[in-house]
Amino acid sequence: MERLQAAIEKAREQRATVQTPSSGLLSTNASAAVAAVEDAWLALPEIKHRRRLLHHNRIVAYQSGQAAAPYDILRTRLIQQAQANKWRRIAIVSPRSSCGKTTTAANLAFGLGRQSGIRSIVMDFDLRRCGLGRILGQKGRAAMADVLEEQVPFEEVARRHGRNLIFGLSFGASQRASEILQSQQTRKVLKAIEASYTPNFMIFDLPPLSAGDDNFGFLSHVDAALIVAEAERTSLAQIDVAERQVAELTNVMGVVLNKCRYASNAYGHEEGYYY
Repeated sequence: MERLQAAIEKAREQRATVQTPSSGLLSTNASAAVAAVEDAWLALPEIKHRRRLLHHNRIVAYQSGQAAAPYDILRTRLIQQAQANKWRRIAIVSPRSSCGKTTTAANLAFGLGRQSGIRSIVMDFDLRRCGLGRILGQKGRAAMADVLEEQVPFEEVARRHGRNLIFGLSFGASQRASEILQSQQTRKVLKAIEASYTPNFMIFDLPPLSAGDDNFGFLSHVDAALIVAEAERTSLAQIDVAERQVAELTNVMGVVLNKCRYASNAYGHEEGYYY
């Protein structure tokens, strides 16, 4: 928080020293605000990746290529649907555990990070398991729960990738996840993060729907949710229940069938032309 405050104060000082006519005041203020946001982003520590670990954990969208293509399609569809409906907060959920929602969230994040002109913050809100930091190979001391309860600043768990992607990670589990996620304090903290970093999208990796009531107190505060199901293991009945549960609280953006072993030629691409 000290680094963020220093960046903001720097922008304010620069604004105060500029003498402009009253007709240019709005333009000057807007420029200062943009500079303050840029400084806030650049003040965050940049994430250091181990590509071998990312590959081992099936994080394939770190760079463009054939392996990343399905996630790039998902990214583009998400952007189009979100912009058409003016959605900014999007949750990623699953009917049960082991569907791959955290892996999907990480790959989607890197896909968004390669989309110029769009800034995204991806938050680990699976407060009991904290899987996002683990599969990215990151270490830290603070938990996301501590941030949401304002015990530590967001900068303690934030890692920046490039200039337009932030991961909000968690480095410790909480046994009060349900109470924290549906608290007024969490809403306040999220609004403060949005005000400081002005992202186009905030993506939340939430717990499985069957794991408890952690999701249900928070889903009403997102604009839409993407449901990740596991091919050959998640039943149609489980998907149907998940869709109805999500629809009671927010918009269903769609269902992603993950871990599918068989690909249809309908969704193939022509090598050489696609790249």
